[in-house]
Amino acid sequence: MATQLPKLPDVERLSERHGGLISNRPWEGFGEFIIIRFLSFPNHPFTLQGTNTYLIGRGPSRLLIDTGEGRPVWSKSLQATLASENASVKTALLTHWHPDHIQGVPDLVKLCPDVKVHKHQPDVGEQYDITDGQVFSVEGATLKAHSTPGHTGDHMVFVLEEEGAMFTGDNVLGHGTSVFDDLSVYLSTLAKMQEYFLRRDGPCRAYPGHGAVIDDGKAKIAEYIQHRQQREEEVLHVLKHGVLVGKDEHASSAQIEPKELRAWTPIELVKIIYHDVPENLHLPAAYGVTQVLKKLEGDGGVVRESEGKGEERFRVVV
Repeated sequence: MATQLPKLPDVERLSERHGGLISNRPWEGFGEFIIIRFLSFPNHPFTLQGTNTYLIGRGPSRLLIDTGEGRPVWSKSLQATLASENASVKTALLTHWHPDHIQGVPDLVKLCPDVKVHKHQPDVGEQYDITDGQVFSVEGATLKAHSTPGHTGDHMVFVLEEEGAMFTGDNVLGHGTSVFDDLSVYLSTLAKMQEYFLRRDGPCRAYPGHGAVIDDGKAKIAEYIQHRQQREEEVLHVLKHGVLVGKDEHASSAQIEPKELRAWTPIELVKIIYHDVPENLHLPAAYGVTQVLKKLEGDGGVVRESEGKGEERFRVVV
């Protein structure tokens, strides 16, 4: 899967301001770059090309979003860039607690001993909290934090007010879809993020925690919401009819009486919904299907049944 992804540079200057305008074409004009991405290489296929970390601002004091997995090549790239820019990191903002976003903190502290590291629901130690609506500023950039649980309970996104862009963390990725702790909470968060983009004219950039920059964040979030709704509809259809929509022209609701509706395990549903996906990916897919089932249970659409061996099954309510 990873070989199909576009290659991203280890270090890339992403955004430049010219008299108040934003350009992603750094070879035009003589403005100063305000966003530089450092790629921290992956230790897991779910991290796509690696974890994106972003250096933001101008002048001697900069902001940094996320720190990657603690890879030496990342800290060396950051050190070289800070030296060339005659700058240091004043504030580090962590989008959430996952190791691929926080394990570079010790290396960052070695490079920039005066840095203040912030995370919502901070860990014990030298971390500061991030509150919903909190503003962080350096020369050339103002970031506003927004609480966006879903991928994790402590997840935050950051809006770059000068550009109207959003650093989406792992709630929205540059390729594919994200995983989440709670689907109902995640959908509420996606709606909140979508509302922000809908208030703005035209497409707005999104800078994800993994994958390429998203030029139209509004369209991407709409795509995410539609995908989750489609998955929920597919799960319900299989629970009711035993097949996917359009996969069996002979199957219909008229052929399956309510008394024949059986209870399904998540992996049984996966084998039908993800029938064209390699079997080694069925277990990760089962996690997402389980989240859909839990949401449907909370909505009153399914009931959970446990068997003697501890295996949980779900039956649709009719």
